[in-house]
Amino acid sequence: MGVVNITPDSFSDGGRYFDAKAAVAHARQLMAEGADLVDIGGESTRPGAAAVTEQEELGRVLPVVEALQDIPVSVDTRRPSVMRAVLKAGASMINDVDALAAPGALEAVAASTCAVCLMHKKGDPATMQRDPHYDDVVVEVKSFLNYRVNEVIKSGIDVRRLIVDPGFGFGKTADHNLVLLGHLRELSDLPILAGLSRKSTLGKLTGRPVGERLAGSLAMALLALQAGARMLRVHDVKETRDIIAVWQAARNVA
Repeated sequence: MGVVNITPDSFSDGGRYFDAKAAVAHARQLMAEGADLVDIGGESTRPGAAAVTEQEELGRVLPVVEALQDIPVSVDTRRPSVMRAVLKAGASMINDVDALAAPGALEAVAASTCAVCLMHKKGDPATMQRDPHYDDVVVEVKSFLNYRVNEVIKSGIDVRRLIVDPGFGFGKTADHNLVLLGHLRELSDLPILAGLSRKSTLGKLTGRPVGERLAGSLAMALLALQAGARMLRVHDVKETRDIIAVWQAARNVA
């Protein structure tokens, strides 16, 4: 899953693809580099980010989704109204950091046949990194994901449409993230998405700024694959594809 942020304040690219034409071009470039789908977001959910209005988010993502109807597109959104609009415009997947908890979100997705990613987070983006605490991060994240999966299935959404995301960096310290990575297979029987690319945990571990976290991101991608991740959400598709190719070759020999 290649990342396309249509925001002026993304932690990873600083608004480089805020213009719709630039976002479309970048999405196509990521597909050419080997992405299976692109994940488009019009509202930053980085730590400390402020919410945008519904119209702002729609104005950012809808033209891009409409221009990319020939490729698989996931849309990273929490709003049911945005979900309905992008699904109508041809989106293949909804990637929701709120795990379809907003009123009307289940209905918006149930009316389609799209894939759905349900993510765990603790708190809101504006405050979630202010000393997050868990008694047992693995148990709590697993319990939340199981609960949301059951609620989604009860709404009539087929379990085969679902993938889950432990939400690395969303209300979690670097230590929490590393513990979750080490216990990834235990979190769900469903396919798991891992989004560790360029995140602040890598800054804490390496001391590198965002623009210098490629090596750390690739190490995290390999660890996630070894831990059982089925989908990787990344900024650097070409390099991650190389990691996957080497990992798969080694597994085939073994």
